[in-house]
Amino acid sequence: MTTTSPNTNISINSMDKQMTMGTHFSKTLVAALIASSACFSALAQTTLAPQATRISDPVIQADHKAYEALQGRIKGINDTGRPVRDYHLSKAQCWLDVSMHEYTRNDRSAFPQEAMTESDKLIVIMEKAGTPKPLNGPWETPLVNNAAKLRPDLWARYDALKKHEGFACAAQRTACAEVELVHAGNEFNQQQWRHAKPYVQIAEDQLFEAERLAESCNPPVPKVAMAPAPVPVPAPVAAPAPAAQPVQLAANVVFNFDRHTTGEMRPQSRAEVDELIAKLKSGIKVSAVKLSGHADRLNSTGNVKYNQQLSEKRAITVREYLVAAGVSPLLISYEYKGDTEQVAQCDGKFKSTPLLEECLLPNRRVAIQVIGVR
Repeated sequence: MTTTSPNTNISINSMDKQMTMGTHFSKTLVAALIASSACFSALAQTTLAPQATRISDPVIQADHKAYEALQGRIKGINDTGRPVRDYHLSKAQCWLDVSMHEYTRNDRSAFPQEAMTESDKLIVIMEKAGTPKPLNGPWETPLVNNAAKLRPDLWARYDALKKHEGFACAAQRTACAEVELVHAGNEFNQQQWRHAKPYVQIAEDQLFEAERLAESCNPPVPKVAMAPAPVPVPAPVAAPAPAAQPVQLAANVVFNFDRHTTGEMRPQSRAEVDELIAKLKSGIKVSAVKLSGHADRLNSTGNVKYNQQLSEKRAITVREYLVAAGVSPLLISYEYKGDTEQVAQCDGKFKSTPLLEECLLPNRRVAIQVIGVR
């Protein structure tokens, strides 16, 4: 069973004789892990239990420790100064994420192990490099578990991004988009297009954002020889400027049920955002714009991942709306929380589904917070 994105539930199958073998294996493995938690070998940190033995809690817990060990090493590399948006550090994290995602979905193929191995390979290279200087490679993204190579057009655009002068700003999105497209190819091999499609969509969205970030990235300005400084002339003393006053503005954008495009914003919300934009143009110097995307607890698939993606798409829509209105994209950050923060519970009985959807409208929001000075 597979579908590629982080966090679902682990299912445990009963398997007669393999149950006894798995329990024995897990006790041995856990005992070895606990014996010296400070001295995990590279094998213990990067090798999952054999697929047939993943049927007991101790074995699963041991595998989780392997994931935690790799996650700790990624944090250690970041602690030494390599930025989170670094291409190789981002790819190591995304390989680890898709491996964990498929493991928790009880994928019994080689994909979880091979994705974990790719993460470990990059971690080892960065650990050996020491200082957080850019690495010469590797830049290729292998098709692990013989994943199908879907969408050659996207692969070509990833390659072009790596040669873009603004790639430093797009590295994180590019790395994770490549991993998600391999993830989609693995899903295609196992359960065909219906299961691959959501991950192709993720790869497309990541690429769109990566290209936008690359275009807006400011390349370093070349140094120019300085002319001799002129003899300073005393300037007249000006009256002190009035002290800047801190400003915080907020707005909420709500969307129609299961929608995320600009055309699906509620008219009142769009008016509220336009009013906020008008205020920003009236003498406010913006230092940061924070967006938080949300979804209601209903969706058409019953998949928590769906609401996560929907809340991100809503945040991106609002972000693009603000950029089109003149807000610098470099000032805007966003997060997406799916359906984890419901402000309207709507627990009562409703005569129809549309009435319930309307009650849940406040949950289908993007919260805007603007920080600046006047």
